Amino acid sequence: MLRRKQHRFQHNREAHNVIERGKELYTTIKGHWQEYFKNDNPLVLELACGKGEYTVGLAENRPDVNLIGVDIKGDRIARGSKRCIEKGLTNAAFLRTSIQYMDEFFEEGSVDEIWLIHPDPQPRDKEEKRRLTNPHFLTEYKKYLKPGGLFILKTDSPFLYEYTLEKLKEFDGYEILDHTNDLYQSPLLKDHFGIETHYEKLWVDKGYTINYIKCRVQ
Repeated sequence: MLRRKQHRFQHNREAHNVIERGKELYTTIKGHWQEYFKNDNPLVLELACGKGEYTVGLAENRPDVNLIGVDIKGDRIARGSKRCIEKGLTNAAFLRTSIQYMDEFFEEGSVDEIWLIHPDPQPRDKEEKRRLTNPHFLTEYKKYLKPGGLFILKTDSPFLYEYTLEKLKEFDGYEILDHTNDLYQSPLLKDHFGIETHYEKLWVDKGYTINYIKCRVQ
């Protein structure tokens, strides 16, 4: 296991589509994403992207947007980086950092979409400050999204789904466009291009439902 992680960390140091501490772009990329991708296509983030399954899938299905998977775990994003390289995808990159430091990499009003795919629901009351859809994080996302930009949550947690709906309804500046507590039985499933994570597939195969929220910044 340690050897595999070391290989992945080495991959990240050498990969052109991974931006992490120690590389020049890590401190200079803010305000220059269009130069990095060599186009002015819309910028889409997958936060807490893990192995980058959605980042890669969206990049394949949406060649007219630029995808950035953000995660602090280097051994995870290395897998997404490798898949992009293998598939020849040039419209996706991976940023290794914590979500709380987004201001170091993105200007206000510069992002077109933010996706959260199966984040940890942090269900205990004392964990609310760590939920990625709590009021603090919703405020941060709104800051980086353009007017009319989209915030999208997909979760296997009914708790996080209901919690997020409640917070969005209370929050000034977000308009809920669509939501469902059973995505796979909803016409909204087409929004996902058939992309599912490994654990999502296992969850669905056991008969559990997937929850989905799509909203727009006003």
